[in-house]
Amino acid sequence: MSNPSIMDQDRPVDPKSPTTNEPDESFGDILSEYEQSHTHRIREEGKRGLEGTVVAITGESVFLDIGYKTEGTIPLAEFQATGDSPKLGDKMPVSIKGRDQEGYYELSRLKVERPKDWSALEKVFADKSPIAGVVSAVVKGGVSVDVGVRAFMPASRSGARDAAEMEKLVGQEIRCRIIKLDVADEDVVVDRRAVLEEEERANKDKRYTEVKEGETVHGTVRSLTDYGAFVDIGGVDALLHVADISWGRVNKPADVLKVGDKVEARILKVDPGKKRISLGLKQLQPHPWDLVADKYKVGERVKGSVTRVTDFGAFVELEKGIEGLVHLSEMSWSKKVRKPSDVVNPGDTVDVVVLGVNAPDRRISLGLKQALGDPWADAAQKFPVGSVVEGPVTSIQKFGAFVQVAEGVEGMVHVGDVSAEKRINHPQDVLHAGQVVKAQVLELDVEKRRLRLGMRQLIPTSLDEYIAEHKEGDVVTGRMTDVSGSRAKVELGEGVHATCRLSAEAPREEEKSKQENADLSSLTNMLQARWKGGQGGGPKGEGPRSGQIRSFRIGKLDPATKKIELELV
Repeated sequence: MSNPSIMDQDRPVDPKSPTTNEPDESFGDILSEYEQSHTHRIREEGKRGLEGTVVAITGESVFLDIGYKTEGTIPLAEFQATGDSPKLGDKMPVSIKGRDQEGYYELSRLKVERPKDWSALEKVFADKSPIAGVVSAVVKGGVSVDVGVRAFMPASRSGARDAAEMEKLVGQEIRCRIIKLDVADEDVVVDRRAVLEEEERANKDKRYTEVKEGETVHGTVRSLTDYGAFVDIGGVDALLHVADISWGRVNKPADVLKVGDKVEARILKVDPGKKRISLGLKQLQPHPWDLVADKYKVGERVKGSVTRVTDFGAFVELEKGIEGLVHLSEMSWSKKVRKPSDVVNPGDTVDVVVLGVNAPDRRISLGLKQALGDPWADAAQKFPVGSVVEGPVTSIQKFGAFVQVAEGVEGMVHVGDVSAEKRINHPQDVLHAGQVVKAQVLELDVEKRRLRLGMRQLIPTSLDEYIAEHKEGDVVTGRMTDVSGSRAKVELGEGVHATCRLSAEAPREEEKSKQENADLSSLTNMLQARWKGGQGGGPKGEGPRSGQIRSFRIGKLDPATKKIELELV
């Protein structure tokens, strides 16, 4: 690249030229006169159009060889604004606008050669071709533009947003299109806005073909909607859907973004035909599910926030992008929960227990009731067999009724254990849902979570009354109902039954009471002989038999088991 010099010349200088030193002229005067004439000539030649060749590219400028000793420059930003990427060796038509402070020619890619006659203007108007012009002044309703002749451009067609921006157009070269041409009245109207819109469309179309799926781009948030954000990624708008903003749940884009934000995103999809580009922010971040298997263990207690409730359960967010499901069956130990909203609502913070982790399918099963503690864990201590419990009837079935004895613990009263006074066909004959009842624990199986209760066992019977009125050692009268071997069943009253041991020692006390003065050893031998001979407490010589009414002594009385054991008197 040649370096500019104040002595640069574009053509040989005639030795006889008046630029050679003369006694009455200083070197400075000669140089000034040369610079003025040289610059004027270069500008006139440049207006006719030149061809430039790219010879160097820096971070700010593109240098072109235009056939002169000094190169020309065009700001790199002009290429970037139109989506062009200049390369070394590229050729393009340019014009000279002047020189910068360093001596380089300031070039323009615009064709500034203007029509010199009305016939040329008529051709441009007929072809609807854009032409170059220079804005000369702001006038009423718009600006004046020099396109070879004086033309008028309405403010609405200038592309300027306000008066201040239109003022800045004065002195600038623009591209415009003739939209009205009246040769007779020498009336010409031009439109810059249409050309700008066409160039913008062309740049956008080019941008749609440049971007590729999977690329990372930088952009600026231009607008926000409920379903996403529109991001300017260099002349075109791309949609960042709300679902692709974060791995966590985002209700609306405005919660995390605002207009003007600079973002880095990944191109997810490009559709040049429909002119659509889809972006994703979260795709640039590690997926949270990749660490789930190591982070959440089965049985672990964790905290989360309820995000949504469905008919079958509730979703709980454990962290951004990680949700687990609490199924309806895992919400409460009680069977009375019919729908998830009875227990939790969106926004609730809850403690849950991890029941299962399926990282490949991105599923985590959670339990809410497990975090509350298992009510059956201490059921053996709280509800031992024989103890009395109280609670409301939760449901009634044909075979029995369920009674809640504690939160999460229900027992069943079989239909045969509801009443002791009469036989009932259906529990609803004497019970109803919500009724508070007392019952006795008959059976407990913690492993199977079964609790069998009885209500009739708490109703006093004739046996209960008999036991309450007697004590061990009392002599009572009863009728033998069944004699078998060494034992007999004895009926002491209606509904009161006992057992009696038929042993050799049984009649000993009877004989002793009759013969208190007899010899003890002789009495024993006599009673044993009589027993072996079939003689009992009935008529002489008659042994124990069914239907006999005899006297008995109560040997054992057990109120807990309701058992009475007798001895013959």
